[in-house]
Formats: sequence, C-alpha cells, structure tokens
Amino acid sequence: MIPYLHFGPITVPTFGLMVATGLLVASYILQADFLRRAINSDAFLIIGIAGLAGIVGARLYHVLESPADFFADPWPLLISRFGFAWFGGFLGGFAALLILARYEGIPALVMFDACSPAAAVGYAIGRIGCLLSGDGDYGIPTTLPWGMSFPNGVVPTNDRVHPTPLYEFVIWMLIAYVLWVLGNRVLRQNRSAGLVFSAYLVLTGIARFLVETIRLNPRSFFGMSNAQAASVASILFGVVLVLIFIRRGDAAEPQRARK
Repeated sequence: MIPYLHFGPITVPTFGLMVATGLLVASYILQADFLRRAINSDAFLIIGIAGLAGIVGARLYHVLESPADFFADPWPLLISRFGFAWFGGFLGGFAALLILARYEGIPALVMFDACSPAAAVGYAIGRIGCLLSGDGDYGIPTTLPWGMSFPNGVVPTNDRVHPTPLYEFVIWMLIAYVLWVLGNRVLRQNRSAGLVFSAYLVLTGIARFLVETIRLNPRSFFGMSNAQAASVASILFGVVLVLIFIRRGDAAEPQRARK
C-alpha cells in the first residue's frame, strides 16, 4: 500500500488526498441534485462546511470510543492523521447541514434528501484512502483469492485479509446510484421529502453492519461493535422515518424548494 506520496520535500498522506477528492466529487453531485430540485445554493460551500464538520465529528467519536486512552494522552490522538469513525462523521455532518439548511432557507428534509447521494459517494471515495494507507480498517484473515496484505500500511499486517474498504467503496457507490434513482422517482411523483434520506439511513446502516461482521473492531454492545450498534440505530430510525413519510404522503413539504 501507499500511505504517503512524496513530492520532493512535500509529503502527502493518501488518506487525506482521497478524502479531499471525495468532498470535491460529492460537491459536483450535490450541485447536480440542487439543479434538478431548482435550488439556488452553493453546493461546494455546503459540502466544504459539512465535510469539515464530519471530519471533526469522526475524529472525536473515534478517540472517545477509548476514553481512558484519550484522557491519558489526548493531544497525539486528536492530531493524528488516522482513526475516524463513520458514525461520528455522520453526526457532525448532520448537525452542520441542519444549520446550513436554516441559513440557506432550504427545508431540512429537502437538504438531507439532496445530500444523501453525494454523502454516499464521498464516503465511498474516502474508503479508498483507507485502502491505500492501510490504516487498519481491513477485515479478518481470508483465503479468498482477492485477499490482500498490508505490510507497508500505517497499521501493517502480513496476513491476507478482507479488503473491507474496497467492499465499502463498491457498496456505497451502488447505494448512491439507488438513492439518485429514488430521488428522481420521489420528485416525479411529488412524494414526501425525507424518503431519500430515510433510505440512506437504512441502506448504509445495513451495509455497515454487514461489513463489520468481518472487521477487526472489538465487540461491546450485545456482541456487536460500536459501529454495528450505531448501524442498528440508523436502520431503526430510517425505517421509522419511512413509515412516517409514507403516511404523510402528499401533505409533506414540497420537494422543489427554492431560496
């Protein structure tokens, strides 16, 4: 793997490079979604702010998963280039989007719907950064022909393991496609705002729960990892929202909100 790229005296971590790429691509996707919803807002600014909030949230959530280690020596953990939790990133981005939706005059559910495909793509590309850096997000040992070893990774291993970041890349890109198609249908049928976001919660929750079954993360809640527990919460919340929005039907907020 390639944790760093070297350009003379400049060293660029591949994880950070892929996260930046993911945010850029997500901005273009959100801009396209705004266009089909007739929303006049700056997608690049929104993704930039929400992305930074997500990175901060992901970092804080990760370090607080081991509070004893964090409080014993917090500074090195806070400034490390590696170690981010998906659910913390979701919470940070979610909070930022709530504030941005109010500032931009966009109904919150419409904002969440528009951002869902972009968020899935951004996450998928960011996972390639995990693969390139070998930061420990890989899975358990496997004898499958596509198993990979990470002898030069940030968290090295000589065992052939499941390349779970690659699995997540494929799965999240498929989820993004499904969400985009669902968005077209919701807009065409003038269905309730929030359905795309609800589908995002359910689909990404299921995907992350399944991937965690072959990950190395420690178990805590009822034999589940922290990420699996968060995934269950995401799935349940998404299902509840789907039922609410379907019941609301056409009485919900209009999809084609304008500033």
